[in-house]
Amino acid sequence: MTRPVGAGAAVTRRLIRKEARGDLPLLACLGAVVLVLTVLCAWAPAFAGGQEDRALRQRVDAAQAQAPLISLSTTPQVFDTVPPAVDAAGLLDAGRTLTEQLTGPAARHVTVTGGSYDYDQASLISPRPPGPANTSTRLALSYLPSARAHLRYVSGRPPADQTPLGTAPQIGLSQATAQALGVRAGSRLTVEFAKTLGVQSEPPHAQLLVSGVYRTSAARDDFWSGRETLEQPSRYPAEHSAGTVLAVRGLVGLDAADLLAGAGVAGPRMTWQLRADLSGAALDRARALTGPLSHYSADLSDDLCQGADPLTGDLACHIGGQATGPLLVIDSLTPLLAAFTAQDQQARELATFAVDALAAVALATVTVAVRLLLRRRQTHLRLQRARGASTLRLVLLRCAVAWPVVAVAALLGWTAGQALAPSGTSGSPHPMTAALIASAVGLTLPLMTWLATREPRRPGRLRRSRRNIAVGRRVVLELTVLSATAAGVVALRSQGPDGILGAVPALVALTVVLVLLRCYPFVLRLVLRQARRSRGTVGFIGAARAAHDAPATGLALFVLVLTLGTAVFGGLVDRTIDDGLATGAAWTAGADASATVAGTVTPPSDTRTTGTRTALQHLYTLDLAGQADGAEISPVAVIALDPEQLAAVAPASPLAATLLARLPPSTDSRADANAPLPCLLSPDLRAREHTGGFTGKVVPDGQRPRDLVFTPVGTLTTAELHDPLLGPVTAQTPAGTPLLITTTKAARLIPPQPSGSTVLLLNGRTPATASPAELRSTAAKELGPLARIRVRSETLSALRADGLTRGLGTIYTTTSILAALSGLLALVLELTLTSHERSRTTSFLRTLGLGGTQAGALHFLQLLPLALTSAVGGTLLGLLEPRLMAQTLDLRQFTGGPTRPALHTDFSLAVALVAGVIALILAAAVTEAVLARRRGLGAVLRLD
Repeated sequence: MTRPVGAGAAVTRRLIRKEARGDLPLLACLGAVVLVLTVLCAWAPAFAGGQEDRALRQRVDAAQAQAPLISLSTTPQVFDTVPPAVDAAGLLDAGRTLTEQLTGPAARHVTVTGGSYDYDQASLISPRPPGPANTSTRLALSYLPSARAHLRYVSGRPPADQTPLGTAPQIGLSQATAQALGVRAGSRLTVEFAKTLGVQSEPPHAQLLVSGVYRTSAARDDFWSGRETLEQPSRYPAEHSAGTVLAVRGLVGLDAADLLAGAGVAGPRMTWQLRADLSGAALDRARALTGPLSHYSADLSDDLCQGADPLTGDLACHIGGQATGPLLVIDSLTPLLAAFTAQDQQARELATFAVDALAAVALATVTVAVRLLLRRRQTHLRLQRARGASTLRLVLLRCAVAWPVVAVAALLGWTAGQALAPSGTSGSPHPMTAALIASAVGLTLPLMTWLATREPRRPGRLRRSRRNIAVGRRVVLELTVLSATAAGVVALRSQGPDGILGAVPALVALTVVLVLLRCYPFVLRLVLRQARRSRGTVGFIGAARAAHDAPATGLALFVLVLTLGTAVFGGLVDRTIDDGLATGAAWTAGADASATVAGTVTPPSDTRTTGTRTALQHLYTLDLAGQADGAEISPVAVIALDPEQLAAVAPASPLAATLLARLPPSTDSRADANAPLPCLLSPDLRAREHTGGFTGKVVPDGQRPRDLVFTPVGTLTTAELHDPLLGPVTAQTPAGTPLLITTTKAARLIPPQPSGSTVLLLNGRTPATASPAELRSTAAKELGPLARIRVRSETLSALRADGLTRGLGTIYTTTSILAALSGLLALVLELTLTSHERSRTTSFLRTLGLGGTQAGALHFLQLLPLALTSAVGGTLLGLLEPRLMAQTLDLRQFTGGPTRPALHTDFSLAVALVAGVIALILAAAVTEAVLARRRGLGAVLRLD
């Protein structure tokens, strides 16, 4: 009988629909895995990019609050016109066009926020400052319109931007500067400026009118950082004579440059501040800026400068019709982006461990699902194979059932992920990764189907030889895994993780599983040997079945070990960063709070009434010479402090205890300049002078130079150098500078320095006095409104709110949850796959008289070794991974502080995870036992 045309196709379609309905639960598992992973491919990169953008904006905003990240400066050529003139208003307005030379979209992301100009220090001729110690006075002039919001004039008025023709330029001085000069509002200053070579034979003179005296207001945005001389004058030793030079700074109006040019003064340094707009996709915008900024200076010179100045030989430029010198571009955004890129790269490297572990667990889940699917279809596949179906036909049949499910799940996951992904971030979806995931899941089914239905090998080989071949293959496979793991660990420790080496933890997990599978049966055989001696049969049979099923549970063991290990590792990273943030905040603030101000300041107020302990640290930079060999050591950071104050601020500090024990207590008696100063040294400074002390030359106010002798009484240990009490003061010195700590006696002998600073440490005695507002108020009263104040609690909150830190925690939390769900699914499928053998054994025993309670105990004993082994292996993996990559696992970039934070395992999380896994497996045993007891005797007898 001839089959109608198309009848075979109809039969095939009916067979596909029938098998699809039968395989629907397992196909749903495959679809769920693909759906979740493709959602992550579309959503996670955009979300992570948003966290990176937020972190970069935090750093840029904090940096731009202190000073502009990008600035342009030049000097106008005053003597190119007759009479000499400077159109300051025109130059500052023309600066808005300077961003046009930035190419591409960079010009839209940079705006000119304002301009200013500054004159170099000039000699103040009259009035002479009071006091015989000041031999001369240097005055610097600045036009800084942005400072007006931070000033309050207590007498007079601000300098006018437009003064009547023929009048003197106006200047505003701070209260401290006016008192140091002995002037007030309405006083006149005579200033001598430097002469211009080739144009003038004598230095030009000009008169300035003090229009007002101001007082600075406390600024929370660090506006005064680097501008302290506008409020406080500084003093430094004269170069060629005894005495002190008084350096002051004042504010002038807009037209002061033109008035001074008329008096023959060379042009000031004009500066334009540029602000980078990094809203939205901050990281992409910053990357778009770095390229144009790298050749911005050359582009400006090509566009605005032609020829050379006949006097100086420099390029002659024209901005807004005004002849100027060459343009200087200061770019601080590029170094900031480079530092952020290093931190971001570290975060991405850490994230690859979690992502790769999730991918490995998902692939294992897919493998278990396909194994269970093929086990359910094993009878049908054998029947079809016996009826003449080819291996290719069976593989295509399975693909026709599964591939549409995988494709639909991938499309739905990708669509949902794009809908959920935030827009306007620097991250973009990964379609290639999603396609690879769908392809890997789709190809797993035909590959395993082919392995299950391929032609059997021809008989003829001895069973012993086949067994030897199988054992040899297993040995080769295990040796390959061990070699790959060792090579991966070595590469990871030498060069750090990347997209490929991020899979090393999965290899380590596989190695741990192989080791456990080798030890697992041996331990069970020992238990079995003890169980033989007991009278009961349940323990013996349970141990025997567990030992027999040990090789078959390898995949479930791998899933559990990898899931547990990744979760424990994620908890370790989170705990280490959290503990390290507290250490970093303590190092930044020094105590509950710290305040830093330029110069040497000794506040007279008594903080005992405020309930706050304080300690002063004076920082100086000196050139020292060894007494034994006379070798010069420059520069050396010298810190003068009172050990008693330091011990009161931090009673538990090892540094304070050492200083209190080694350095003599402070006294109020007059310092003897000839007495040696006891000190403690950093190890690098001690290594330069093993036996003797050090000598440093200083020039006190109005006196002859004298030598200070420092006598070492000890060497600071590494722990003492990393004490948080030194954090704020060492932040003022370049890395690697030798350190010397001495008593406050040195502060009475060393004159003030322009490069020196004072740090005030504050510690509240009660929670009320430790509040940020109270600490800031006390610090401002002690060191003035220009002090840069850092509060430990605020610093810690800012560190914890950092986008990179929170993003890394979110990635590990999300991947750990998804890996746990995927591992749970894989475990359920694996237990379902192996439940037939357990139920078969229980059925035989129940026909022989085994009771229901004993059957439940048997299920429990068969799965207990798997639970314990997975718990031990997962915990071991979570503790082993960070130790293997300790050389590359540097979390200091997230925490701050002087050293790498110590790795801290979250043992409470580890115990909770292990208990959860054991409870899960034992719950599965209870469920199997309950289901077995509900079966009737007929079902039990027919189970085989």
